[in-house]
Amino acid sequence: MDSSAESGSSAETREAIMEATFRALSEHGYNDLRMRDIGEEFEMSRTLIHYHYDGKHDLISAFLEYVIEQYEGSVRVEEDADPLTELNARIDQCLFGPEFDSDFGHWERMKVYHELFSQAQHNDRHREVFNDHYAAIRDSITQVIERGIDEGAFRPVDAEETAQFVTDVIHAARARRISLGHEDAPEQARRSVHQFVLASLLEPEFVVSSRRGDVGPE
Repeated sequence: MDSSAESGSSAETREAIMEATFRALSEHGYNDLRMRDIGEEFEMSRTLIHYHYDGKHDLISAFLEYVIEQYEGSVRVEEDADPLTELNARIDQCLFGPEFDSDFGHWERMKVYHELFSQAQHNDRHREVFNDHYAAIRDSITQVIERGIDEGAFRPVDAEETAQFVTDVIHAARARRISLGHEDAPEQARRSVHQFVLASLLEPEFVVSSRRGDVGPE
């Protein structure tokens, strides 16, 4: 189904199916998930699910795209924001997530996301979606760093290598919190990125404070 062609009730139906999928996955996990489990979480007619999606794998692929849309399209910074402010916003969003109106917040969504990530080795379509998302995160950070270098706000560094490192740290911290229950992992990762990566981008007249994301002139 082409989401760009959706409008009105069809878009609302898609969102309702996706949110029902969130709830079902959170309760049953990927391996034990059945279409009927999603139907039990869906307040509309269950036939709508089968009308829009050809089975579990088709639905899960669409679901992954839905989750990724929520994150890629919701980073908000002022148009005239400096590169450091934008970079901080992008890192914070990846680690701590945007606000959600539903009962499922960032970490509930990340739990489902990372479970599906662990299954990507067995599904070419899912792996492709995850690869595209990973590249989008890395490339968005690369672009901000490159802009900062061009504007003289950052020191000349290898923007792609730096962005790759930051992206890997983000993913590892999320996985450690979800899989091992280390709830402080995102905050620890944020402090380390702040101290060892962001500070290294700045000129010597800038100093690093111990507060998350707070870098400024001495």
